[in-house]
Amino acid sequence: MDSRYGNSQNMPVRKVLRMGHPLLRLIAEPVVDVRAPEIQQLIVDLRDTMHASSGAGLAAPQIGTSRRVVIYGTGAPNPRYPHAPVLPETVLINPLISPIGSTMQPEWEGCLSVPGLRGKVQRWQHLRLEAIDAMGQRIEREVEHFEARVVQHECDHLDGLLFPDRLESIPHFGFIEELIASGEIPPIPA
Repeated sequence: MDSRYGNSQNMPVRKVLRMGHPLLRLIAEPVVDVRAPEIQQLIVDLRDTMHASSGAGLAAPQIGTSRRVVIYGTGAPNPRYPHAPVLPETVLINPLISPIGSTMQPEWEGCLSVPGLRGKVQRWQHLRLEAIDAMGQRIEREVEHFEARVVQHECDHLDGLLFPDRLESIPHFGFIEELIASGEIPPIPA
């Protein structure tokens, strides 16, 4: 465990709220004090819950805390997205994103709060990202492709949005097993 994020002796895995829970529809509150113990513990809980759930990312509202904090990337291949590139683990506090250019791309997405389902969602391919990290340092960088998609997906949670809200076509939304069987998405290794 990285001591920068507190000490999680018991791996505090929290319950992931599912679509339909009213907290997932709220606009999350900004973080004022990044170093506050409850924010540092929230980061630990997000990390441990994301890893335990094989998530590509996780936002604080998904574990019942309406704060503008997300974590994404596992630093290792993700079994839920075996064909995606490995992303470094990144904590974003009070993130702001803005598109660079006009290129958007439809891709299949899933969500721990919408278990068992995937949908094709249009997302910006290139973003400017500004945030604060877990140590209170400012982050300013550009992200592209899969990383840009994950950042947009997680930041949507901070604004009360779930990926089904962004579907352009209901026929491109379904249960993972059915989408694999029909050849819409590649098989996920066991």
